[in-house]
Parts: sequence; structure tokens; C-alpha cells
Amino acid sequence: MTVKKFLNLSVVVCISLLSISLCGVMRHSYGAEVLKNQLLDHAEFAIHDDLDDSYAWSSIERSSEVNAENHRILLASNNVETQTTIKTALPSAQGESQGIVMNDFLELLKYGKAIHVLAMLMIGFGFLMVFVKRYGYGAVTATYIAVSIAIPYYMFFKEMHIFGEPAELTMDQFILAEFCAVSVLIATGAFLGRLKMAQYIIMTLIFVPSYMLNEWIMLDNGMGLIPKGQLIDTGGSIVIHQFGAYFGLGVIVRMTTSEDFNKKIESDKISNQFSMLGSMVLWVFWPSFCSAPAEISKMPLAAVNTVLALCGATVSTYIASTMIRKKIAIEDMANATLAGAVAIGSSCAHTTPKASLIVGFVAGILSVIGFTIIQPRVQRALKGIDTCGVHNLHGMPGIFGGLVAIAVAQNVVPGLQIKGVFITLIIAWITGLATGTIVSLFGYRKQSYEDAVEFIVEEEHH
Repeated sequence: MTVKKFLNLSVVVCISLLSISLCGVMRHSYGAEVLKNQLLDHAEFAIHDDLDDSYAWSSIERSSEVNAENHRILLASNNVETQTTIKTALPSAQGESQGIVMNDFLELLKYGKAIHVLAMLMIGFGFLMVFVKRYGYGAVTATYIAVSIAIPYYMFFKEMHIFGEPAELTMDQFILAEFCAVSVLIATGAFLGRLKMAQYIIMTLIFVPSYMLNEWIMLDNGMGLIPKGQLIDTGGSIVIHQFGAYFGLGVIVRMTTSEDFNKKIESDKISNQFSMLGSMVLWVFWPSFCSAPAEISKMPLAAVNTVLALCGATVSTYIASTMIRKKIAIEDMANATLAGAVAIGSSCAHTTPKASLIVGFVAGILSVIGFTIIQPRVQRALKGIDTCGVHNLHGMPGIFGGLVAIAVAQNVVPGLQIKGVFITLIIAWITGLATGTIVSLFGYRKQSYEDAVEFIVEEEHH
């Protein structure tokens, strides 16, 4: 009898605990409300716990030293500049402190995403481009140099009011500067191995203002061509990927010699494995890349949609590579699998998970067709070599993503989306050609795709 009473008591306790949990779930909605409530709970906890602590997490030591006024947090977005006013029911001093702690907390969240994007830049893109057998040192060094110039250069232009309104050097601006650096590396992939290291510097110095000009037109109503906030391009399918790809194609028209056409771009098992490592790093961190510029309430959706698009592209890349080549090409797996994230970039925060999976699946097939069938024809037409196949991974999927947003995203103005794709293509191509012309004045490499031309390599010491 004692055992039976114990079992009955256990059942009652379990049911009670379950009821409490269900009540808690019913009091919260999914998506934006959950995230917002969690942020407020954390901020309020920090205030009550650390209000009188000199080592408080907040940068404000004592709330009594702060003037009472609402704090406005500006969330930089590739679609809309969303301003959220933090309001609390606490007394003025504590309310002000809570607003500041919330600001600190959001900046901390942005810092995490910024570091993820930085990992994509240095490790992801850097290793993705080491597939060229004898140009591994050159690929990673060019990555180092381009990123190290592009980020501070972009932030300097923003602070000096060169393009658009002047902006403080906040975490938002840092993330946008990283996006510019991503576009630089995309362009670099087109002519990788055929520039002297100093020419990469010259190219980057010209690229950044060119990119910012297009960004200003697309996102900030520059020249009055596209109303501010009307272009749907959260993850940069148009502004970042398409621009970088066609800028790079413009450069290769001027920076490809007749010898380059006759020289094979060699790779081996080791270089391809390192390239695959870079691809996997990009795969893992791309959800942070696409969700970073989204509104807070749409960040979870943008991240999930990006993962699903990557999944769709990975599966379709395997299928398409097997069907077209008869065997799996590791070059396809390292590159075309990422095309889904490129394509879903524009609409990642404005569409459904099901649509994202489909977009990614189609983008993977498009990218494989680009590498196997379209690339040779494009190279003959341009009389230029696209070393990394950026047209197949970033160019075509970028255009596809910008246009498919018309069908899968909400609140899209079709005419403006088409206009954005068209204008970006023109600006990227013209500035790329001009940059290639300028860079070509400094000569050509004696041997393309060879580290030994500029680096001390180990073989020289034996």
C-alpha cells in the first residue's frame, strides 16, 4: 500500500510540473516575442542584480549618474533601418539603466555575429581559395591583405560622410564593413593567382568606393534611383555577391594573358581537402552572415531559412554533379553547395522555410551547370579566366536570388527588384573594367599561380 501511495504522489507531482511548464509555454509566443522577452528578462536581471555592483556587466556603474531619457537602438539592415525604442515600467533611473543594459546586450549579440563573419572571411574564404596547388601562400596572404584594407577603409568612408549619411563606428558599421570585405574576396576569386601582391592592394583600394557607391544607390536612395528600404536584399544576394562577382569578371578581361589560357590551374588531393575545409566553415557560419543585418524579430527565421537553403543546395549539388560528370567532383561539393546561401540571401528574412529549401535546391543545380557547361563559354566570350568560378557560385546565384525574391518574399516591388539587379550589374561591370585597366598598368605576373614568384617556399631550402 505504501508503494502505491508513493506512485500516486509521484504522478500528481509530475502532472503539476507539466501543467506549470505548459502554462509557461502558453504565456509566450514563438519568434520575435520570445526573443524580445528573453532580452528584456536578461537586461532586467542584470539591472536588479548589479545595480549597486561596481563590477556590473553594464558599462554604466551607477544608474543615478545617468539622465532619464529613452534609448534608441539603431539596427542596421540591408533592407530597412529599423529603430526600436526601449520602454520600461521601472522608475526613471532604473528605466534608463535598463535601456542602456539592453543596448549593451544587443551590442554583445551583434559582436558574436561579427566574429562569425570574420571567421568566414579569414578561414572560410581564405581556405576555400587554396585549391590552386602551388598558390596556397598567395591565396591566404591576398585574403589577409584584402580584408585588412577593406574593413578600416569602408569604416573611414562611412565616418567621413563620403557615401550617404555620416555614421558612427558602431558594431553595425563593423558588420557592414565586413560585408564589403566579403564582396572584395568574391571579386578576388575571379583573378586569383594572376595579380602581384601589390596589385591586390590597388584593386582593393578601388573596389571599396565602387562597392559603397552601389550600396548607397541600392540601400540609401542614392541619386534617387531606388527608394530607401524598398530593395529586398537582407543577405546581400545583389549588393554583396552579384556586385563582387561581376566586378571580378570585369577585372579579368584586362588581367588575363594568352599564356594564362594555355596554363592549367592545377590542384591535388591535399589542396582540395583544405578548400573543402574552407567551404565547411562558410557553411557553418553563413546563417549568422544572413541574419546579422535582419531585424531582431526576423533573425531566427533568416538563420533557419539559410540553413535549409544550404541543405537543399548540398543535396542538389551531389545529384547534379553525379548526373553531369558521372562521378562526384569535389570542386562542385566545395563551391556549389554554398550557392543556396547566396541565392536565399535577398529573401532570407521575408520567406518561408519551404520556399528556402526549394530556392537552395535550384541554386545548387544552377551552380553545377555553371561550373560544368557555362563557365568555358563565358571565359571564351570574355577572353578571361575565372580562377575560382565566382560567376557560378556568386554571380548567377546572386542574380537568381535577387529575382526569385519577387516570387517567394513578401512586400516585394517587382520593378525595383529587377532595377536593382540591372543597376548593380552595370556598376560592377564598368568599375571592374576600369579597375582592371588601372591594375594592368603595373604589369603582369611572370608566372601565374606560382607562390615561388613572390614567396620563400620550403623547396628552395633543400
